Amino acid sequence: MRFFISLLLCTILCSCHNHPQDEDNIQSLPNTQEVNKELIPSQIKYIRQETDEINQYIKQHQYTMQTTPTGIRYMIYKHGTGELAKRGEYVQIAYTISLLDDSVCYDSKQDGPREFLVGKDDVESGVHQAVQLMRLGDKGLFIIPSYLAQGIAGDRDKIPPSAVVIYDISLLKIQNKP
Repeated sequence: MRFFISLLLCTILCSCHNHPQDEDNIQSLPNTQEVNKELIPSQIKYIRQETDEINQYIKQHQYTMQTTPTGIRYMIYKHGTGELAKRGEYVQIAYTISLLDDSVCYDSKQDGPREFLVGKDDVESGVHQAVQLMRLGDKGLFIIPSYLAQGIAGDRDKIPPSAVVIYDISLLKIQNKP
């Protein structure tokens, strides 16, 4: 066993040694500014394309929606009477998650309501933003761009990579938990 540990340590130490040719390879790698110069225009193009797809969806369904500064489109179609949800509060939502082709990915009727701490728990950032636009009892439709949803990876199950998602949300509960 000691032999294997010694061999492992020797391998690690030898691989960490700087070789002059390694420095040459590092110097030939593009720097952050060069990478950004190439990536930013392609990201802008992708965001514009995604925005066009969202606009077509909204027009096709004849929705009247508002837009947040981050790009979420939304409409509250049933108004509740409660307080607005705030960061740091626990909320419980009923939801349906679908794609722009109207295929349903997830539904709380099968999966059960979702409860999370606004601004803290592992939920898409677009959903954190969405519930903060809602009052207790509200029902709303939220079109969330891919960069605020599952991103370039998707969820590796039902939501494909770089997908715009549509959340139909009912805000069921707001509470402060210790």
